[in-house]
Formats: sequence, structure tokens, C-alpha cells
Amino acid sequence: MRWPRIIFIACIALIFGAFLHYTLPQRDIVRIVSVESRLTEVGGLNGFFFAQRDSGTAQATAMRDLRLISTIRPDGRPLVYRNEDTGVLWPPYFKFDSEDLQAEASNLTSTESAPQWVAITHYGWRSNLISIYPNAISIRPVAGPDVALFPWLNIIILIGLVILALVAWRIWERFEDRVIDPIRDRMAVQWAKIKDRAAGRG
Repeated sequence: MRWPRIIFIACIALIFGAFLHYTLPQRDIVRIVSVESRLTEVGGLNGFFFAQRDSGTAQATAMRDLRLISTIRPDGRPLVYRNEDTGVLWPPYFKFDSEDLQAEASNLTSTESAPQWVAITHYGWRSNLISIYPNAISIRPVAGPDVALFPWLNIIILIGLVILALVAWRIWERFEDRVIDPIRDRMAVQWAKIKDRAAGRG
């Protein structure tokens, strides 16, 4: 019984870790090379990874104008972000300024010979296989590609989650001591009495 329990806990931890990695904000130092809007079909396998439709969009449809921000990382590798509102649903970034962010990105476009490095805060993953992009939340200029960005917000969120987990664990222990253990003891006593009667010892 030990290994199935370990495997189950490991699977839960893996799923929760992947959820946090996808949802928590991350920051990249990149150089913006172009911005565009592209009519893209969103649905099926990749539909789960896109945020809700922009506020004011009328009828639900698989096709939507997807705002993209194409960038180059300091090591020369490309990275493309999407730029869409998150609204008030999950994840709770309350982003409603996609058009403004697209204008900021366009204004910060630069060339390799005269680079303007920026820090893009985003969440999500990039996958060429299923055509998903991280969603850009904010953009700000930085001094250069070697700027160190410390993830204060992520650390605060993770500490808060650990505290909540410890509190929940303590509450469960008290509940187990006060409610579950007495019920388990009474059931064990009743079961022993039933066995005694069945054996003619009652």
C-alpha cells in the first residue's frame, strides 16, 4: 500500500506544480522585433490554453484576432507572446488593456543594431506543437539583457500557499483527532462485538 500512495501523492504534486508554473507570473528579458494581429482558429486541444474572449467581443466563434508580439531573447532564440485580456476569470490578472499593451509593444520595437531590451511579464507556455503562446501582461524597458529580475511576487504567493497548506493540515489533524478517530474506535469496538457474537463468545 505504500507505493500506490507515494505515486498518487507524486502525481498530485506534479499536477499542482505544473498548474503553478503555468499560472504564476514570469518575466523575460527580450527585444521586440514585430507586433501583429492574426486571424487564428482557437479551439480543440489549444483552446484550453487561451484566456477568455476580449471584453466586448460579440458572438462566440472558433476564429479570433490574435494579437502577437514577436521577440528575440539575448541568446538569439525567438519567443512569441500572445496579447489578450484575462478579464475577471482565471487566471486573476484582471487585464483589460490588450490594445494599449499592443501599442506599447509597437513603440518599443527595435533592431539588432540598436536594441531596446524590455522585460515582459507573462504567464503560460509556448508550444509549437499545439500552437500556444504565453500571454503578455506588461512590458517595461530595462537597461540591458543582463538585468537581474528577482521574483518577489512569486515568492510571496508561494509562501502564502505554504502557510495555507500548513493551516489546512493542522485543521485536518484536529478534525481527525476529534471526529474521525472516535468514530473509528467505536466502529472497531462494534466490529469486535460482532465477531465475538459470531464466535459464540457474546
